[in-house]
Amino acid sequence: MANHKSAKKMIRVIAKRALINKMRKSKTRTAVRKLMDIINSGDKENAVMAFRNAESHLHKCVNKGVMHKNTAARKISRLNAKVKALMTAVA
Repeated sequence: MANHKSAKKMIRVIAKRALINKMRKSKTRTAVRKLMDIINSGDKENAVMAFRNAESHLHKCVNKGVMHKNTAARKISRLNAKVKALMTAVA
């Protein structure tokens, strides 16, 4: 247990940041999951909007330090490939 005043404050700050980071990561995963559901359903119109939303969430995670930039770039690239495949697919 921390004894110094500053150490006790840092424990509170770290706990608060951890909660915020957890919420950010959860929102990102939800956005990606919604995009995958739309892609699997074959809805071309909503796929682009859902991709933009998921991409935005991933970039925000990188900017806030929740996710590594290469991890986010890899996920965005793979999602973009799936969206493009959906757009070029013959209905």
